[in-house]
Amino acid sequence: MVAGSTAVAGLAAFGLLCAGCSAGGTGTRDEGPASAQQAARATPTSTVPSGTAKPSPRVDAVRLVKSDPKVSRQLRDDLKPCTGDEYPVDTSYGTLTGGPGTDVVVNVMTCGDSVGVGTYVYQRQADGSYGNVFAAEVPAVYGTIDRGDLVVTTQVYGSKDSVAYPSGEDVVTYRWAAGRFAETDRVHNDFNRAVGAGEGDLPAPQPTQN
Repeated sequence: MVAGSTAVAGLAAFGLLCAGCSAGGTGTRDEGPASAQQAARATPTSTVPSGTAKPSPRVDAVRLVKSDPKVSRQLRDDLKPCTGDEYPVDTSYGTLTGGPGTDVVVNVMTCGDSVGVGTYVYQRQADGSYGNVFAAEVPAVYGTIDRGDLVVTTQVYGSKDSVAYPSGEDVVTYRWAAGRFAETDRVHNDFNRAVGAGEGDLPAPQPTQN
């Protein structure tokens, strides 16, 4: 009788443990595929994905830049399609300023060699408009979003460097604080210049011998 009672109590405890795991788990990821009978009884409660991220509203980056008084007049005038209706503009969306919506980073480049000529950050306002909160208009500049920071890379050219082979680069990291971007890190990289290379061109690679 004692042994039987102990076995029944053990089974009851095991049943309660299983019920607790089932209620607090994350579905099939924790418990494996459901059987056909369980699947037949299952009723989905929602078709919305469980993630909290929402799609970022897309903007007309060209119109944004052309209508921005903080962008130089020359850049706005020079911003034209390279082919057809394709403009030399890259756009990134992410969280930079902690504003009411997704921030937008716009990079404007040249058509011929895709050299960056302007990087801008637009903050979404409460009324749905966008305000310019950062602008860098220097040759060979490009901005990206990296885990909530703005990273701006600028190529550095010597007097004999070609566009394809700069002498180095400056990588500056900015973080939003007190209503503005503040520089938090700066790295300068010098690129290796092979002896005998002229006019900024790197020597062609030589075949190896077996």
